[in-house]
Amino acid sequence: MEDKFTLVKEFLNDMEISIVGEDEAEELVIVEDEENGIKNLVIDCEAPIVVLEQVIMKVPEKTETLYKRLLQLNRELVHGAFVVDETETYIIFRDTLQLENLDRNELEGSIHALTLALSEYGSELLEYV
Repeated sequence: MEDKFTLVKEFLNDMEISIVGEDEAEELVIVEDEENGIKNLVIDCEAPIVVLEQVIMKVPEKTETLYKRLLQLNRELVHGAFVVDETETYIIFRDTLQLENLDRNELEGSIHALTLALSEYGSELLEYV
């Protein structure tokens, strides 16, 4: 059976997305494509899934309307979701895909969904800061 971690790295190289960090033991990479707003996107192969997470921003002091707005934005996203980490410190874009039958189009679609979400909603989210 093909090594899925190696396959993910091959897909990223084919997409010309820079791998800026790697932990082979944990089967995760950190990638950047600053031209498309991607900075320190963590791609973690956690069989049976691959997890994509990028910190978007710190959670601001006032969150009364922010959490509701994040839920509304999630409805518009093609893939993934805006989430809050367990300590309510960061807003993160997160997506998960099945690792067993992962293909390049799926991974590329998730990464493009992040790029699209940042371009469409990034400035709106920054208004909460």
